[in-house]
Amino acid sequence: MSDRSAARAHAGLLLWALLVGLSFPAVGLMSEGLPPLLLTAIRFTIAALALWPLVRRAPSLRPGRAGLLLYALMGLCLTGFFGAMFWAAHRASAVSMATLFVSVPLLAYCLGLALRVERLAWRLPSILLTGALGALALAWAESGGDWAALRFGRGEAVFFVGCIASALYPVLSKWGLERGWLSTSAGVRTFWSLALGGALIALAGLARGGGADLARMTPSDALILVYLGLFSSGLTFWLQQRATAVLTPGAVTAYSYLVPFVSMLLLFIREPQRLDWTWLPGSLLVMLAIALLLRRDVTQRRAAAARNSSAASVERG
Repeated sequence: MSDRSAARAHAGLLLWALLVGLSFPAVGLMSEGLPPLLLTAIRFTIAALALWPLVRRAPSLRPGRAGLLLYALMGLCLTGFFGAMFWAAHRASAVSMATLFVSVPLLAYCLGLALRVERLAWRLPSILLTGALGALALAWAESGGDWAALRFGRGEAVFFVGCIASALYPVLSKWGLERGWLSTSAGVRTFWSLALGGALIALAGLARGGGADLARMTPSDALILVYLGLFSSGLTFWLQQRATAVLTPGAVTAYSYLVPFVSMLLLFIREPQRLDWTWLPGSLLVMLAIALLLRRDVTQRRAAAARNSSAASVERG
């Protein structure tokens, strides 16, 4: 892993967090009553179509049987997360869902250990735990310091299954890359996972009978959907896939802790009167976790370079 590729991966994930954080206000501008699963399927389709001119001549575009099966499983992970999120939206509290979502990086790390794409060590879990505490503190601040809405019922259980599916997505990507089953091109991997995921989500949306509700979409809704498809789906998944080739799943998903931080900054821009000290602990913990993650990566790369230099000296001797 070169210094330049690692730096690009981390910079891309910072951009990923910013784009994901900006997507929530954009979604809020859309008309009410539109079918969320079908909107997600359209977003993924737009993203896949935008990627097609960039990947259609890639030599590894056509996957083998194992690769196609793995892409389908990755698409199923996307379907599981978005399907669970939309199903639980009216059955679980926002605080409960935000609290459960902070488990995704730790889940990704544990699943990565099971598939041997993560190494057992204390440093990364400690960093992920720090980020999780920070994200929880931000959720507490957003709820006004009231955890009364926190509970665990059927809606929360379904959403937690969706969180497991979300955590499994980068783990499968890394696992397939290490076995040579998936393309080395981040664009190709993004294209197939979005295309298959979009198809599965569309089937789930049509099964719920939401097709007729799409007729209420306005031209402004369509423009917002194109923006979300290009940037909040296509570009974000490409950035995540590019980082997955360089970093471990736990490190990649750790940047999700920055999303509530971005949402907090947007909230202060819209409602500056909400700014008070309750946001400070969570903000500091999230920023500390990202700083520790960057420091850990630099330390690992320096140690690897030292080992390589030592091995080269022994060979010359």
